[in-house]
Amino acid sequence: MSAIIMPPSQAALRTALVRGMAFAHHKAQEKIAAEPGSFSWDWHANFKSGNAVAESENIVAETAEKIFADLADAQTINHDKKGEWKAPLWRALTDAGLPLSWVPEDCGGSGASLAEGFSVLSAAGRFAVAVPLAETMLAGWLLAQARIASPGGEMTVVPASPKDRITVNADGSLSGRARGVPFAKVAKHFAVLASDAKDGVSIALVDTGKCRIESGLSLGGDNSDVVTLDKVQPDAIGPAPQGFDQTRLMLMGGVARSLQIAGALESMLEISVRYSNERVAFEKKISKFQAVQHNLARLAGESAAALAAATSAADAIANATSFNDEVFLEAVAAKIRCSEAAEKGGGIAHQVHGAIGFTIEHILHRYSLRALAWRDDFGSESYWAVELGKLVCNRGADELWPLVASR
Repeated sequence: MSAIIMPPSQAALRTALVRGMAFAHHKAQEKIAAEPGSFSWDWHANFKSGNAVAESENIVAETAEKIFADLADAQTINHDKKGEWKAPLWRALTDAGLPLSWVPEDCGGSGASLAEGFSVLSAAGRFAVAVPLAETMLAGWLLAQARIASPGGEMTVVPASPKDRITVNADGSLSGRARGVPFAKVAKHFAVLASDAKDGVSIALVDTGKCRIESGLSLGGDNSDVVTLDKVQPDAIGPAPQGFDQTRLMLMGGVARSLQIAGALESMLEISVRYSNERVAFEKKISKFQAVQHNLARLAGESAAALAAATSAADAIANATSFNDEVFLEAVAAKIRCSEAAEKGGGIAHQVHGAIGFTIEHILHRYSLRALAWRDDFGSESYWAVELGKLVCNRGADELWPLVASR
């Protein structure tokens, strides 16, 4: 692979944006005290804390990067029409303990910190891996909230949309329908968040063989299925911590997707810069044309903005001691901004490549289409924009600036 040469103007812009936006001092690096009226459940229950953006010092992230570089090369995957690359990759990830990063050791997991897990998701986004790594990590994290041991193999979470609901029946069975569940068809178990008639919230482990699964595909070509539970008896079930509800699960999933989108945008930027330095038109490299340079600078800006929003939200969750409006703002803003960047950045990257970028043989679509597909998981940007608007209105005009400046 040829070296990636970034034009000086683009490099300077990207460096300035990242330094100024992504790595500023945050109050969430200090312990956030629970405020009156805020939910008091602990994001850190059973987990260590850490800096969510210090990937260079993170051995977990370095392990993930090495595995992805060896077994998830985009060009190799693109040429493998039978999907034979998936089994070796998943085996290597499992041997390294990455799918159960957020599961405490006494529940069968690796016991990594939230920050370390977030760094793995960033790496997964940069390689646009089409295996249920993020989903299994989220499922293990959800089960750990109820002290339920995680089984081996692929998992995913149900529901995966804020508009779907699973209910606990009087006999303890589960019923409901969840749409757009990522990788449900290939998962062996579901981690289910369900509520009963008295508004109690429970977390359950369910064998996928007990459920009806209707196959579907996301825009990126990955499984996005409909799962129906009809009086399904769970393998294990327990009460969720006080204050834990579906919104918390959706926000955690949304931040995971934001990190993946930001990672994919970083790769799209690298691919586009490399192509512009290789492609010759009218006897000179297209990177010399001002219009192309302008587009690459815009793509660098979208990538930096997504990285800033996603890492800030991850840092807020990794260091918060309670869920409050400030954490909600970080997580929701990240999903909204990264979703916007996925659309704008993907369009720019394809424009730089021209027709070749749309071909199935080129690797660009592996990143652009998955970034677009990830926008809808765990709540779309339009859904969260409405929820954020409701929060701001409920707090009142005088509380808007204190909320924004709280980080």
